Amino acid sequence: MQIRLAELNDIPQIIQMITEVVPLMIATGNFQWDDKYPNAEVFEQDIALQQLWVAAIDGEIGGVSAITTDQSPEYADVGWDLNEPSIVTHRLAVSPKHQGKGIAAALLLQAEEVAKTKGINVLRIDTNTANQATQRLFPKLGYVFAGEIGLAFREGLRFYCYEKRV
Repeated sequence: MQIRLAELNDIPQIIQMITEVVPLMIATGNFQWDDKYPNAEVFEQDIALQQLWVAAIDGEIGGVSAITTDQSPEYADVGWDLNEPSIVTHRLAVSPKHQGKGIAAALLLQAEEVAKTKGINVLRIDTNTANQATQRLFPKLGYVFAGEIGLAFREGLRFYCYEKRV
């Protein structure tokens, strides 16, 4: 597995992976994503900002993650200081063909590497309250549960927030 910055020519594979992931999420009651989000335009913006990472396995995209400094304003609702620089992981997904291979963990470890290079010691992430897999994974990697929020752009859904200090 190779973790690397995504390129524009990765977009078709990323979108194909998302179209495979979303129905599985919905089937478990996780409505965090749908046929409108995330989309190619969002991933193109991430690539332009050099914040989209992929896990490549034998030339195939096995996972994706946006590693940003973009904190949702609602993060303040769990007591986080939004003025404190933080690395925030968004749009974390793993191909159904490659689940169980440690890809999500590898992408989250890449977030720690990005944090080190930027001199930032706080990592933050949120996940839908129905996403059982991430709720098991984040604590295993040292993330601490911080509380529950709603997000304006995903009205009607609730999200758990996690933080890790490195």
